[in-house]
Amino acid sequence: MWDEGVWDEFVHQSPPMRVVFGAGSAARLGEELDRLGLSRVLVLCTPGQEALGRKVADGLGPRAAGLHPHARMHVPVEVAARAREVAAELGADGCVAAGGGSTIGLGKAIALQHGLPVVALPTTYAGSEMTPIWGLTEDGRKRTGRDPAVLPRSVVYDPELTLGLPVPLSVTSGFNAVAHAVEGLYAPDTSPILSLMAREGAQALLDALPGIAADPTGLPARTRALYGAWLCGAVLGATTMSLHHKLCHVLGGTFDLPHAEVHTVVLPHVAAFNAPAAPALTALLGLEPGGALWDLAATLDAPRSLAALGMPADGVAEVVRQAAAAPYANPRPVTEADLTRIVEAAHRGTRPEPERAK
Repeated sequence: MWDEGVWDEFVHQSPPMRVVFGAGSAARLGEELDRLGLSRVLVLCTPGQEALGRKVADGLGPRAAGLHPHARMHVPVEVAARAREVAAELGADGCVAAGGGSTIGLGKAIALQHGLPVVALPTTYAGSEMTPIWGLTEDGRKRTGRDPAVLPRSVVYDPELTLGLPVPLSVTSGFNAVAHAVEGLYAPDTSPILSLMAREGAQALLDALPGIAADPTGLPARTRALYGAWLCGAVLGATTMSLHHKLCHVLGGTFDLPHAEVHTVVLPHVAAFNAPAAPALTALLGLEPGGALWDLAATLDAPRSLAALGMPADGVAEVVRQAAAAPYANPRPVTEADLTRIVEAAHRGTRPEPERAK
């Protein structure tokens, strides 16, 4: 949709990366390494995905320098430091990140320090593989930055690798991806191309998640969800994120809460708050964007309360303090009172009500 007066001027830049998409495409991973001139890669994964990591390493044969199954959520600095040491000890000339946002984030930490190229093999819908954004957590604080050096050189999307992703994690990972698209719709540096990608990506995921819940091993829904995650991740990498991502970074870094689940809980409340200043949200989700997202989460039995995720009630003030301390783009001005109301509602897990602009 062309918005007269909105898209009269814009800047759009596509990242220099390659995407290989399709069922069975993981078998082409070796070809991607050859294309990049990589002959000794360190395979990264989480402890829970060690079997996958081993399968990937074995499939690469002599191209695999070793397996490092120690990726952790929010990329603690000590975990990143050890992974960098292992890569150096093994003489790795690159990394293969097989997994979700935690694993790909660890690959980015190695790239940030040593410049080793990363090839991503995503198994969730997190979208980190499509962004130059890195994140590290130290002493309960998560800091992020942008550096083109951490952007994966190639991303191999194989829907078959997501067939074993449990339905609850599929749903929350999908909501995490939708959050990228939602904030991309009202980002200050969006463009008509990114707006199209955001709408297409979000709709693909919103359509696919009920299908995954009904038939977790159905390849069509898994393929559509991974396609949506690719687009939403590309939006995340190309635009400035706003209130939602700021809150989620603070919540995750401060209380070590599960990343995708936090996005799932917080998104309806931020969408409800920003809707009066972001008509693109209502065009995508209807007159009550926050309520629509909360209702879908309820239908899919997804978490809707920060308290249920382990956030203490007395932590609200600290979240508000951190979120208010650093400026960030948002389509609607946010006061400390607004932040308190949003976080308290997300902590309780109540359905957000429509808001009117002040």
